[in-house]
Amino acid sequence: MSLDPELLAILACPEDKENLIYIAEDEVLYNPRLHKAYDIRNGIPVLLVSESRKVSDEIHERYTNL
Repeated sequence: MSLDPELLAILACPEDKENLIYIAEDEVLYNPRLHKAYDIRNGIPVLLVSESRKVSDEIHERYTNL
């Protein structure tokens, strides 16, 4: 599934208000500055800090080297 490029252009991390990286293969939006992932459920980004999850250094490397 892919997200609309116009939507991606306006989405921001609810915590630091900066851009997110779309990781299509894992259906997440990723904040590389905070190492946090936000799931996309049924095509809807869940941009709640309480629903975010920290990612490991290994996953961070994979996400930032795509």
